[in-house]
Amino acid sequence: MRHIISLLMENEAGALSRVAGLFSSRGYNIESLTVAATEDATLSRMTLVTAGSDDVVEQITKQLNKLIEVVKVVDLSDGDHIERELMLIKVRAVSKDREEIKRMADIFRGRIIDVTDKSYTIELTGTGSKLDAFLGAIERSAILETVRTGASGIGRGERILKV
Repeated sequence: MRHIISLLMENEAGALSRVAGLFSSRGYNIESLTVAATEDATLSRMTLVTAGSDDVVEQITKQLNKLIEVVKVVDLSDGDHIERELMLIKVRAVSKDREEIKRMADIFRGRIIDVTDKSYTIELTGTGSKLDAFLGAIERSAILETVRTGASGIGRGERILKV
């Protein structure tokens, strides 16, 4: 099962390395990882996506809580949450294909953020499945480059991750 684990950690050198090391030393895979400072400059919020049974994720959570830099851990998959991913995709856009690519970007609520004579760069946000659907909807040979952030998530309603 896919789990989105979000944690608050001290914003200091080496903290990210220790979290990644915890996963690799135990043979757990990180499917995606995002991290940035929060509104409190001393804390960073890390969101990682991993797959495993509930027992495996419980073990991961316990191990994360043992790390000195980690302040709080929550598995967002345990309740209602919102997740989004960002994708930047550069596609070939020449002659008649330009209008079709623009139409597809509009359908998926993407924004064309760079235009050249031969390409468009499109910004899309949404769930991973939405981004996958966009990739499936355009011609494979038109894709020049793709960059994805991985999932970021937040609990819905009153559910918050705060010290």
